Amino acid sequence: MKRLVILCFLFCSVVAQAQDMKSLFVALPDSLAPLLTEVNRADFGDFLSSNMKAEVKNRFGRSSEMLRMTDDFLQLKMTSVSSAEMKLLPVNDSTKVICVVRTYRGPVPDSEVRFYSTDWKELPLSDYFRYPEKDSFFLSQTLVERQDSLNRFKQMADMYLLKICLSEDKQEMYLTFTTPDFLDKNTMKHYASYLRKEPCCYRWEKGRFEQVK
Repeated sequence: MKRLVILCFLFCSVVAQAQDMKSLFVALPDSLAPLLTEVNRADFGDFLSSNMKAEVKNRFGRSSEMLRMTDDFLQLKMTSVSSAEMKLLPVNDSTKVICVVRTYRGPVPDSEVRFYSTDWKELPLSDYFRYPEKDSFFLSQTLVERQDSLNRFKQMADMYLLKICLSEDKQEMYLTFTTPDFLDKNTMKHYASYLRKEPCCYRWEKGRFEQVK
């Protein structure tokens, strides 16, 4: 009996260690990826392993393509206007979570972030990430005479749209303010100096994403 318990423990340990993005993606519930069948999801990994283009016909008969897949990252073009990225991240020595970023272009990119356990139970977002305030994407202005102009620009950019990308080889996430893409080119030329040139960077530290200052 004791030997059986030890064998069961060793088996469970091997299974836990074997969790990688490919196996987790195949086990993804249909409710979280209704366009893709389990066969679709398995085919992606097989195609990439064979150095083939990882493109499948989804449930609607349209093309979906896996662009990249590693042990802890994947990038998926779901449709012509939607995509997804996933990153496997450590919380501690024994626990990992899956960060999922879905992006929709309608026509300006806008993303949402969610976190899941490795058995695909959704986790509280606030435990792992907090969206930045919109002002994080504006440069600080010290000249009083420019403050009114900055405020007018903020009023025009009243929506809050973000494009979020996960790093393939780092435990980082990059946020780009896409609301200004709705404005015409002449307006943006006038106000471009008020915006940060680089995306906001968030780094995975102590089991959550923290903004890099």
